[in-house]
Amino acid sequence: MKIKALLLASVMVAGLLVGCGSKQSAPAQAPAPKADATASASVTSDPDVFTKAISKDGKWIIAITKDMTLDKDLVLEGEFKNGKKDDSGKELLQRKLALYTQDDNRNITNRFTLTAPKLTIESPQASIEHGTFKGDLYVDTNDFKLIDAKIDGNVYFKDDAAKSGFNMDSTSSVTGKQEVKK
Repeated sequence: MKIKALLLASVMVAGLLVGCGSKQSAPAQAPAPKADATASASVTSDPDVFTKAISKDGKWIIAITKDMTLDKDLVLEGEFKNGKKDDSGKELLQRKLALYTQDDNRNITNRFTLTAPKLTIESPQASIEHGTFKGDLYVDTNDFKLIDAKIDGNVYFKDDAAKSGFNMDSTSSVTGKQEVKK
């Protein structure tokens, strides 16, 4: 009888401890990683979406899917990372104005013309690629590039450093003058 009483008391104490003990919550799940907005693209045929995409709150790649005409001055601004790293592990800056579409193999399928009175480049490591900008281009950075692109207008640089840092490949062209304009 003593053994039954002792066993019953042990079961009751164990039940009390389990029932009244602190309840362990399931371990918190780590939040799902968010997409890096700076490493994604904005692809649009809408002038309002395009204008927002080239702002400091936009994306690192801005691609248009048809010819686009805007009647206001544009500014490509903001510092953006492209999702890649250099050999030392430092994230790379880049801003691309893509005036073209491409297929899955990255072959260019269409080229487009962006028309505006003025486009000012303020983003570091910016480029205009594979299409035409019709208007005057103002370059405020020391590392702007034209890649297989045409500027149907003038290119004005903020200073000599911006002009000397400008890079244009052999398939790019500028129809107007290229000069420092202070």
